[in-house]
Amino acid sequence: MKIFALADLHLSFGRAKPMDVFGELWRDHPARIAEAWDRAVGPDDVVLVAGDISWAHTIEEAVPDLEFVAERPGRLKLLLKGNHDSWWTSAAKVRSRLPPTLEILRNDARRLEAGVVVCGARGWTIPGTEWYEEERDGKLFRRELRRLRMSLAAAAAVVRPGDLLIAMLHFPPLGPGDRTSEVMELLEAEGVRLAVYGHLHGEEDHAWAPSGTFRGVELRFVAADFVRFAPVLLYDDGAGTEPAAF
Repeated sequence: MKIFALADLHLSFGRAKPMDVFGELWRDHPARIAEAWDRAVGPDDVVLVAGDISWAHTIEEAVPDLEFVAERPGRLKLLLKGNHDSWWTSAAKVRSRLPPTLEILRNDARRLEAGVVVCGARGWTIPGTEWYEEERDGKLFRRELRRLRMSLAAAAAVVRPGDLLIAMLHFPPLGPGDRTSEVMELLEAEGVRLAVYGHLHGEEDHAWAPSGTFRGVELRFVAADFVRFAPVLLYDDGAGTEPAAF
């Protein structure tokens, strides 16, 4: 079994939103995702989809996008909510409409039989960065931090000695210049060894996106446009954790 990660699919089969307005790189990007995914991922593999899955506003609009993900190879695609996933309302409602092979991560954790436990939460804009405004962002950041604590607690209940603990985030846990946050400190304190995230787009944001080992946690930046729409290999049960490929 292999584990891959990819964030920011930004699909819009049920609600038209052409992505090439954000640059030629995004032209026909669902076809590029399908080609790269279908080539790399096998039927027994797992893919972590780290937020911003669909531009849909309702679960009904999101169904074609979810079916697109479900049709891709892999026995499990574990989904995390991103800041643009407005179709994602209650966990119960989303779960009731998920096609086979799709599951969501929501205030909980998922143990994989290969000695891997996946936890995580969306996150939010980090306090102290130039984009943060307390009145707008403070409540959301603290709520997401509570959700991360809940997920880490769920992981602690199922993790075993020697397991690899992976955190799936949408927002980066560090700011420009590797500015730390309570999210990063929590990941370190709870023994997370590998964390993936997306959210950042364009050359300017890609330039500062943290990638490497920080406070003992390896960070992988897997935004679709950064990795050219190809799922990033995180783990192979025959080889262990894979080194970054970029």
